[in-house]
Amino acid sequence: KSSIQTIGEEQIQNPYTELLVLKGHQDIVRFLVQIDDYRFASAGDDGIVFLWNAQTGEKLFELHGHTHKITAIAPFFSSDVSGENDQLILTASADRTVIVWDCSSGKQIQKVSCFHSTVKCLTVLQRLDVWLSGGSDLCVWNRKLDLLCKTCHLTDGGISALLELPKNCVAAAVGKELIIFRLIERPEGWNVLEVKRLDDHQDNILSLISVNDLTFVTGSHVGELIVWDALDWTKQASECNFWDFSLHTDAQPEIKLSQSQNETSVLHLTSDEECVFAAVGKGIYVYNLQMKRVIACQKTAHDSSVLHIAKLPNRQLMSCSEDGSVRIWELREKQQLPAEPVPTGFFSMWGFGRANKQANQAGKKTQENTTMYFLELVGDLIGHSSAVQMFLYFGELGLATCSADHLIILWKDGERESRLRSVTLFQKLAQNGGSQIKL
Repeated sequence: KSSIQTIGEEQIQNPYTELLVLKGHQDIVRFLVQIDDYRFASAGDDGIVFLWNAQTGEKLFELHGHTHKITAIAPFFSSDVSGENDQLILTASADRTVIVWDCSSGKQIQKVSCFHSTVKCLTVLQRLDVWLSGGSDLCVWNRKLDLLCKTCHLTDGGISALLELPKNCVAAAVGKELIIFRLIERPEGWNVLEVKRLDDHQDNILSLISVNDLTFVTGSHVGELIVWDALDWTKQASECNFWDFSLHTDAQPEIKLSQSQNETSVLHLTSDEECVFAAVGKGIYVYNLQMKRVIACQKTAHDSSVLHIAKLPNRQLMSCSEDGSVRIWELREKQQLPAEPVPTGFFSMWGFGRANKQANQAGKKTQENTTMYFLELVGDLIGHSSAVQMFLYFGELGLATCSADHLIILWKDGERESRLRSVTLFQKLAQNGGSQIKL
């Protein structure tokens, strides 16, 4: 029997009671990217890019240009000399091309076909008005798609993720190594230099996120989370025991000969500067950066691997999974009740022993002063029939989710949508001579 939480039909704190199904894709939809407050783009294995209106669900453009699946997508907003804002989208594909699209017209601006391997990631450095492509090498491009500089061939596996750092630096995940590059702009041209290699991870780095200008975090295939200094690239803290369920105080006795790969992987990270939220296997873990420990977790947040998580307002968190569900969680404080001392756990929440009376007293004091948190399930969005790859949060406009079922769903606040329809109806009645109706 699964230990996953369930929620009834009465979901008081879940506003998403209405949905719009957007059809168009012919294969797995893997990527959603926000363009502005009401527009977003979707892309996936069919090689097509769609632009949508998040408020109405209207399909704005259908962009054809790639012949294989899309492997990366990124918005690129920049101002030219005249001051006009260009809203562009970059897409990379397994056809070894990158295309720049104009979001206003839906037209293809330019296509680059000089890559020796698939581009796996794209990152825009807005301040420098350049963008980077990561594959078997790292390339630096300007807005006109001129190649400014590139590294030599790194590995056959190539760069799987890129992250902008201060002082014109970027971090590139290459297998289990983290390579720091610095971009240098000189009168004679640009250059990209490798300045450091960090090999603290024991397995491939799967996730990479910036917390702020001083800190970034990486997560690996075997459940390692490392907190780094963004200026000197030293390791500040780490958590390596997400996978060890035997150390959970609430774990059921269990015999395992081997650990499934997906159960240990840190598949996605997000942060609100105070905490890092990690999707580890089927679970969600909240790691406090100041305390340098996990303060809350749901080790079985979903029936399958959690693919994407994001922080919402009001101490809420959202997650989606291979099991096809999207869930809303709220980080709450536990009420402190008198209890027996808890055995030492891997989170080091109760790092006190029982060797002597003094140690016991110190332990009790620690227990009294430690605020405990937990993740409460407050919403369960069931609409997709296959793995939900990711989602975008649009505030009061709602939520967009994409899935392996080829669909995009817009989730709406049912009460808000009902009020908007009522206002629209009364406005139409008034325009048609229904002003006699008293509101």
